[in-house]
Amino acid sequence: MRVLAVDGNPENLDRLQHSLRPAGYDVMTARNAAEAIGVLEFTRIDLVVGAVQLPDVDGMDLLRYARENFSDLEILMVSDRPGIEEAVQSIKGGAHYYLAKPYSDRDLLAAVQRALAKVRQQRQVQAACRPRLAHGIIGESGGIMRLLAGIDKAASINANVLIRGESGTGKELVARATHYGSERSAAPFVPVNCSAIPDSLLESELFGHVKGAFTGARESRAGFFQIADGGTVFLDEIGDASLSMQGKLLRVLQNKEINLVGSSRVRKVDTRIIAATHKDLVSMVKQGLFREDLYYRLVVIELCVPPLRERQEDILVLARHFLAKFAKELDRPIPALSDGVLETFRQYSWPGNVRELENLIQRLLVIVDKDTIEVPDLPGPMRFHVPQRQEPLGTLAQVETEHIRRVLVAAAGNKTLAAEILGIDRKTLREKVKKAGLAI
Repeated sequence: MRVLAVDGNPENLDRLQHSLRPAGYDVMTARNAAEAIGVLEFTRIDLVVGAVQLPDVDGMDLLRYARENFSDLEILMVSDRPGIEEAVQSIKGGAHYYLAKPYSDRDLLAAVQRALAKVRQQRQVQAACRPRLAHGIIGESGGIMRLLAGIDKAASINANVLIRGESGTGKELVARATHYGSERSAAPFVPVNCSAIPDSLLESELFGHVKGAFTGARESRAGFFQIADGGTVFLDEIGDASLSMQGKLLRVLQNKEINLVGSSRVRKVDTRIIAATHKDLVSMVKQGLFREDLYYRLVVIELCVPPLRERQEDILVLARHFLAKFAKELDRPIPALSDGVLETFRQYSWPGNVRELENLIQRLLVIVDKDTIEVPDLPGPMRFHVPQRQEPLGTLAQVETEHIRRVLVAAAGNKTLAAEILGIDRKTLREKVKKAGLAI
């Protein structure tokens, strides 16, 4: 990460370099605002550490210029004159971090690390989303990497596949990726939702029927297995199929043959079956609700699609992908997501998984006509049902110590500013810090 230090005092610049370079940062320097602007125009900078007082202009003017022209960097203001008013002005001007002398090298490094962590987070959101496969699967989390490896394996073997995952996780995308990555890719991929078709019609839909097989059968019709001959039938929500239908599916898996409804003639089919469910089939087998022999026929290869709450690294990438997608459809600029929204997304449990995230982003782009989407723009259930971190119970002294520590961290170790926030004088704060043994 590259840091630009701006200060009219050469000693201050030396100190910044000596503090940051050993920590692995690439530090560039500028003695005034003019030099700093020249660097910013031609060099990618991640963080500006700028003095409030500069020889040619007020440091606040440089702050405002950087904020208006370089949106992808962070700014840490450093002052030789400790003062609450100056700190407030810096924050209002767009600096997210403020340090006032005297500060230690550890204070400086902590502030720089926090600022650059935020830069990485924002860059992750803004990064172009690149699907790992050409079928819409997006993500780089460990769970998705394992899933993609499993898809590659399943695509290379002509065996039945069972995909497990909660609703909205993208099980059909996984099935399509498996089919189109296999030798059967030139043949049809036929999806069938077992829960959407009444059981009385499912047999006819799957296996076809001959003319006159039942009332309304005015002509013979091929079923999904015939249509997908040489390809793949995707049986979504296989757990909802009746026991009777499960028995007929078992025959297809065992003998690769079907009977059209109303016909005694057996027809051979070369169709691969990929099934998916959000239910616990093992538990259903124990309860007698799912045939054990069918289960073991289906689960030759098992792929597990992780829920979105277990893919936190992918949430921001997916959000950015959907923002770009729907902004293009609506012919509007891509809005930004505030830090509060990003944090809410990370903490939310996403019961509807990727489908819920996609629908939410589409809704936000339709109803929110602003450059930045804020927390108040989110649906009420999301704002008010984000799980809160449960703190362990402790004594009053422990709670006070922890609160003081958090305020000091937020104030970057500035005890004057921290005392102002806490509503106590600096001497009292110093005594409490000493008594609690806080190493700040």
